[in-house]
Amino acid sequence: MPEPTLRPLTYHIVRYTPNLVRDEWVNIGVLLFDPSGGRVLRRLMDEPADFARVRRLHPGADEALLRRLPEELESQFAVNGGPQTALARLEQTLSNAVQLGPQKGLLAEDMDAELDRLYRDHVEPPRYTRAFEDLASRNAIRTRANQVFRTAGIWPRLGRHVRVEEFTYAGDPLRIDYTYRRNGTRGFVQALPLGRDPGQAKVLAFTADAIRSKLPKTEFVAVSEVAPRPDGNARHQFVVGLLQQREIPVVPLTRLAEWARQLAPGLLASNGG
Repeated sequence: MPEPTLRPLTYHIVRYTPNLVRDEWVNIGVLLFDPSGGRVLRRLMDEPADFARVRRLHPGADEALLRRLPEELESQFAVNGGPQTALARLEQTLSNAVQLGPQKGLLAEDMDAELDRLYRDHVEPPRYTRAFEDLASRNAIRTRANQVFRTAGIWPRLGRHVRVEEFTYAGDPLRIDYTYRRNGTRGFVQALPLGRDPGQAKVLAFTADAIRSKLPKTEFVAVSEVAPRPDGNARHQFVVGLLQQREIPVVPLTRLAEWARQLAPGLLASNGG
């Protein structure tokens, strides 16, 4: 087998520092750069549990500031000038409470996989048991799903982190984890942990209704950490029942590889992701 091609990358950890005098911070995201190609990837905390953890550490945390941060970063990197110019702008425009850690370098074959690793190592809470590693959150589900989609060969055909405000309302912060196109149908895939806030299922159901009202042919899938048990778990029963009404099947991680293999021929024959 040929040796993997390793690319030099640089990254910054994004920190929230509500009290500059005490110099205490919590890591809230990662910025990853490919200096040679100019590609920039970012990943910031976005789950209710993430914001709750910040509030526990800093009860006076400015949650509105943290929720606006993804849009602020996106607007800065959308301007021409390259990553270094964008970084300089960020240093000037970010709130004093949001800071970038020192630039560090690494070698990696897959930039997306490296972003997953950096976020898991530097931002997610420590995992003390293997159960938490597999079942913890949307972030954990997405990390596993990324691996499955790469193995199935469909990763290049997937759109990722797609904003939904064009289908709902301006300013809607939700992003769909993965999208695709096949045979004239637009597909949407969202990580949905059954063991967490069931309100996420309501958000997905509302979003699916809004998207379907504007797109003629759509299909949706929710990826869960475990197979649902609607007969023995009230929360699972609620989530599965709600999504079934919207024709949104729930695919557990244990069946995701099979689902991806079935999806692959249609994607690979299409012209876009």
